[in-house]
Amino acid sequence: LDRITRIEERITKLEERFTQLEERQQRLEERQQRLEERQQRLEERFAKLEERQQKLEERQQELEERLEKLEERLAQLEERLVKVEEVLSKVVNELTRLVKEFEEYRRKQDLMAVELGALAESMYSRFAWEDIRDEVLASGDKVIMRRRNARVNGEDIDLLIVTERRVYVVEVKLRPKHSDVGELIAKADVVSRVYSGKEVVKVLAGALIGKEIEEYALSKGVQVLTY
Repeated sequence: LDRITRIEERITKLEERFTQLEERQQRLEERQQRLEERQQRLEERFAKLEERQQKLEERQQELEERLEKLEERLAQLEERLVKVEEVLSKVVNELTRLVKEFEEYRRKQDLMAVELGALAESMYSRFAWEDIRDEVLASGDKVIMRRRNARVNGEDIDLLIVTERRVYVVEVKLRPKHSDVGELIAKADVVSRVYSGKEVVKVLAGALIGKEIEEYALSKGVQVLTY
């Protein structure tokens, strides 16, 4: 009987150990389950990371391709800019040459204009002198002095003719303006103070004297000689 009791006790202990082993096994299985779940989550996260990494690599590749295209376009633009600068440099050089030629041409034109103006003034002064001389002789007057480019009290007179009875103040202009009439009147006033005993005759002589200027001059007592 004692032996059976010991056997039963040993069986009981074995059952207890077996139960403990089953519990440990259960815990291990639960832990394994948790580990597997964590592993699965980690794998899912890793897969997402790989997907994101792949997308980033694709975007990087796309950016690199776009950058390469931009660099190519920039190189093309630089080449075009160099060509434009070369053309611009040629244009500037040509423009500089043309400006110099134009300045030289204008200088010559100005010089020619001065020479022609002086020649025209001389010619019209002679015409005016001849007409006034004929008028003086016809009136029985006598010329005492004739002077071109005379200067009277600081005033420049194109043609000054002094007779026994009159003083002719002649302003010679190719294309006179209203202001020229005013200047002639002012010069005549200066001359009248110097030759106070003589009648001062104001004369405007030229070629291109418009009707308006002529009427204005006549209204101011200025004689007009048109050639």
